Amino acid sequence: MIAKLALEDGSVFTGRGFGAAGEADGEVVFNTSMTGYQEILTDPSYHGQIVAMTYPQIGNYGINDEDAESRRPWVRGFIVRELSCRVSNYRAQESLEGYLEKNGILGLEGIDTRALVRLTREHGALKGILSTRDLDDASLGARAQASPGLVGRDLTRDVMPREAAEWPESPSVVPGKRAPRVVALDLGMKWNIPRQLVEVGCSVIVMPGNAPAAAVLEHEPDGIFISNGPGDPRPLAEATATIQALIRQGAEARGTPIFGICLGHQLIAQAFGAQTFKLKFGHRGANHPVRDDRTGRVEITTQNHGFAVDPGTLPAELEATHVNLNDQTNEGLRHRRLPVFSVQYHPEASAGPHDSRYLFDEFRAHMR
Repeated sequence: MIAKLALEDGSVFTGRGFGAAGEADGEVVFNTSMTGYQEILTDPSYHGQIVAMTYPQIGNYGINDEDAESRRPWVRGFIVRELSCRVSNYRAQESLEGYLEKNGILGLEGIDTRALVRLTREHGALKGILSTRDLDDASLGARAQASPGLVGRDLTRDVMPREAAEWPESPSVVPGKRAPRVVALDLGMKWNIPRQLVEVGCSVIVMPGNAPAAAVLEHEPDGIFISNGPGDPRPLAEATATIQALIRQGAEARGTPIFGICLGHQLIAQAFGAQTFKLKFGHRGANHPVRDDRTGRVEITTQNHGFAVDPGTLPAELEATHVNLNDQTNEGLRHRRLPVFSVQYHPEASAGPHDSRYLFDEFRAHMR
């Protein structure tokens, strides 16, 4: 099955299609991880994107139910240099190709992924269209240019839950003592986040990311978590207003700690009046070095974001706490007086290193 990837700059890559047939548009991005492709596919933050893996062979350990980070894959398309035909892992339940076909996700293999990544790094993330149907280069290029992209769109509504629910796993607690209750605002949350909250001793109520502040505070949370999610933080005025209310009525009035990750980090910054911007080609992978400026310690982190907080716009009440050592972009902040903090990267990893899991312990320590 011949498949083509056309980019908005007119570049066309021709290879073999796998998974589902058809057509999909999205922003074309790359991920530098060697493993963790199932976690990448099911991370809701990739909604609206066509993901290219830089590692040359993908698929050799298959797919299993345990490693999913949400209820389904969210990528618009998936690109690899070589798809492994053999699945060799005792945990595997199906092949990558079969999984993509079952879920209607287009795959492309056999193209020069190094050339694609070079192009993306030089020109920035590009809109593209992946097709097994329309194979005319000019037609595909024009349609890639006309595709909507990510900027200015609210993609969180597609991935967030419709109603509140208790996370099914419960923490181990001392008899006679109540576990602290965390309300997690889900804007596209990876499942390993509530798992980590449970691991540090919290019970978790998951609520839609657009839930009003009053509904969140009705649960009398001991902590409030703002999740990761897809796309541009700037159009999310409703979520930003909710976080502003939670800061006033929760963190300031009640001392309730607020912790944000990735999109949650950007929205907390916006809630205090800071600005965000689109990165040239984003940070996606499991090997990004970040320095904690409070301690000087360097963490190797898992990342997936295409937007960042502009540190020059942070108000005096916010302190920048972490910095990306590859490009010096902001990776963390905290309020100087209130128990509000956030990071741009993913301390829950899945997949990736565990250097940053101390942040969940810090969040738990803030709870009364």
